[in-house]
Amino acid sequence: MDADIPVRHDTGNIDELRGGAAGGGRLLIVSNRVLLPGATQAGGLAQAVLQLLQHRGGSWLGWSGGISSDTAVHTRRAGAIEYRTWSLTRQEHEEYYAQYSNRTLWPLLHGRTDLMAFERSALHGYLQVNERFADNVARAADPDDLIWIHDYHLLPLASLLRARGLRNRIGFFLHTPLPAPRTLVTLPQHRTMLGLLAACDLIGLQTANDSRAMQNYLIGELGAVAAGDTLRLPGGEVTRVRTFPIGIDPAAMAEMARSAEDAPETRQLRNSLGRSRLIIGVDRLDYSKGLPQRLRAFRHLLGNNPELAGRATYLQVTPESRREVGEYRQLSREVQRLVGDINGHHAAPAWTPVRYVNRGYPHQILAGFHRLAKVCLVTPLRDGMNLVAKEFIACQDPLDPGVLVLSEFAGAAAELGDSALIVNPYDIEGCSRAIARALDMPLEERRQRWQRAMHVLEQGNVRHWCDQFLAALRAAAPAHGGSEVRP
Repeated sequence: MDADIPVRHDTGNIDELRGGAAGGGRLLIVSNRVLLPGATQAGGLAQAVLQLLQHRGGSWLGWSGGISSDTAVHTRRAGAIEYRTWSLTRQEHEEYYAQYSNRTLWPLLHGRTDLMAFERSALHGYLQVNERFADNVARAADPDDLIWIHDYHLLPLASLLRARGLRNRIGFFLHTPLPAPRTLVTLPQHRTMLGLLAACDLIGLQTANDSRAMQNYLIGELGAVAAGDTLRLPGGEVTRVRTFPIGIDPAAMAEMARSAEDAPETRQLRNSLGRSRLIIGVDRLDYSKGLPQRLRAFRHLLGNNPELAGRATYLQVTPESRREVGEYRQLSREVQRLVGDINGHHAAPAWTPVRYVNRGYPHQILAGFHRLAKVCLVTPLRDGMNLVAKEFIACQDPLDPGVLVLSEFAGAAAELGDSALIVNPYDIEGCSRAIARALDMPLEERRQRWQRAMHVLEQGNVRHWCDQFLAALRAAAPAHGGSEVRP
């Protein structure tokens, strides 16, 4: 979009951010990153999108992960999915992805305003990349397509699509947590940026707390009037805010874990443990995951339970990312120091207490590791949902299931609170006691907890998540000029 063309929006105006002057068709999924065919490592968002598109068919649009001066759209098809991807230039990657998305929005959304950085050049790059996303989506969309935008990288996208004349039903889903309004207002020009979401017909969030935060922000800061989950803004725009906890495909995950039991990697891990029981954590290296606190809890566990020497091994799988961000490099050094301290004080010639692995594994291999584990530690300081918690449950042997130790600050705790051991990750001693309890939990209690958790997973699987969101999107009043969309 040309810089001299104003983007009028009743609630937010892109030009203000720059500092200048004023259903019945296909399903189009738009996300920052697209998981291309053949890729083996992916986060929860990518896995969920892949599963729903494999089931329903449609198009997946977004960044290919490549850095190149060639930013043309490349199209390919695999099964029921059409992929439309493009590269970012190095400058775009730095400003849009590394800076504004991951040094401004990510810490804000996780309540770490002390780590939030803001530069106008990064904001400009973020908006420019969103405009290219809008151009590519507008060219791909037919009038009756449903457009589903994912996550904080693309906050302005719906407004930019409206500016290009699109009247489609547009939904937005935020995969991260959403902090209270008093935290959101620390974002420079927050009313304009977050107000752009009002161009969506439906805004989906992970938990009821997140939905309340969004409603309270729209009411308190933007003057919206609420009627249930529907909010009407002063400019006349109407959007709905609803809770849609993201799920997994538990049956597919369970089958993957059963198949992985005899995989070479699983056998090798099992043989290396000897009599030691496996405790596992799987997290991208990020300050929101609570890794230093978790390691201190394990250190406390070993220090207060000497009988566990040689009997419990903690495997932490932590692929590193965003190494261009200084806070992540500092976190990496802190985690490695703690791992070295624990192993230095507690290791024996035939036993290493902590196995810390800085690489990712294909989903199939992780499923085998999860099935082998007796305890899984999912203890983020703040997380939107955390699908690792659900995947661990689905991977367990029903006859001898492991135990999930889960942070109360993960979105998954709202669903799995009566089946996991819920902890406050800042309470090092409390986390240590929970790990000890998990290791000693009787078989019958473990089975009962697992059965309750599996019922939750089956009732709220990924297809249910998708169906519920799309049904709500179709049912939304066409306040943005769209026509009725057929189911």
